[in-house]
Amino acid sequence: MSAAPTLTTRSPSTPPCRPTALPALVGLLSGLLLVAVVLALCTGRYLISPAEVVQALTSAVTGSPPSDPSIANVVLNLRLPRICAAVMIGAALTLAGASYQSIFRNPLAAPDLLGVTHGACVGASIAIILGLGTVWVQGLAFVVGFGALALVAWIPRLIRRSSSVTLVLAGIIVGGLMQAIIGLLKYVADPETQLADIVFWQLGSLAKVTTASVTAMAPLIVLPAVLLLVLRWRLNLLTLDDAEAASLGVNIRVERGLVVLCATLLTAAAVSLSGSIGWVGLVVPHAARILAGSDNARSLPVAALLGGIFMLLIDTLARSLSPGEIPLGILTGLIGTPVFVLILARRGADS
Repeated sequence: MSAAPTLTTRSPSTPPCRPTALPALVGLLSGLLLVAVVLALCTGRYLISPAEVVQALTSAVTGSPPSDPSIANVVLNLRLPRICAAVMIGAALTLAGASYQSIFRNPLAAPDLLGVTHGACVGASIAIILGLGTVWVQGLAFVVGFGALALVAWIPRLIRRSSSVTLVLAGIIVGGLMQAIIGLLKYVADPETQLADIVFWQLGSLAKVTTASVTAMAPLIVLPAVLLLVLRWRLNLLTLDDAEAASLGVNIRVERGLVVLCATLLTAAAVSLSGSIGWVGLVVPHAARILAGSDNARSLPVAALLGGIFMLLIDTLARSLSPGEIPLGILTGLIGTPVFVLILARRGADS
């Protein structure tokens, strides 16, 4: 296990490069994340100066009355929960995508690979049709999303084939089933109210995020993320062929199952907060490998920070560019598509 950090992995998506020293890179990205947080607290349809933001935060920490209650309300109750949610969701989806890409040795693997995203959409749609509140929407999204994973895990046992390819195919099957159910739910939904909510939720938004919902989902995001970061050296071994990894003492079924479980838990928790958001878990891990190299021990911390920064900037743009809030999935698609093309072009130029 001690030799794992020096293992050279065969990442399918990483061009040869000279990665920057990890402490310097993590420090730089942490500084950029802090700047993005300050920018997000100040920016929106209601502009707030940095001094006013500091005063509102200070009053909350010390318990003293704020000089302007309206500004304190915007900072503490509206923007701060969204910022925390955006950072957690971006890091969660990116870590999940990087983990899937490594263990399946597939550069196109993404967090919705195992049908979790579509399953979460089904749960949220059911709650919307039943007229339940936001807490129920998020709760059912999480439960059904995780149930989709259980169905994906059951299919290989049913056909008695337990390879990675079979698992991916099971995810495609379950994802298709969940999309069909979503279509049925849209068909029976009230077109005046429920249908619009379902469609908007599918496109992704943090408009209804509250301090309570962030607090409830934080352990389900933080704990799997920490576990994946702790296991990132073992993840290097799982990128090898099964026979080669087994010869190095890896319990393939247990360790791969643990990584898939953590990545899926991250996806389900993130989607239950924000709805379906594409491209983050696909594009950002590639960018992290360009910066940090193919070694998961280096690239996973960088990926988590990049994902948090990217999602926070996207959410800030979503609530600032127009009087009505732009769905996050639209912006991630518009920005993620050309960025992914540039990454693929760079990979082709370097290969």
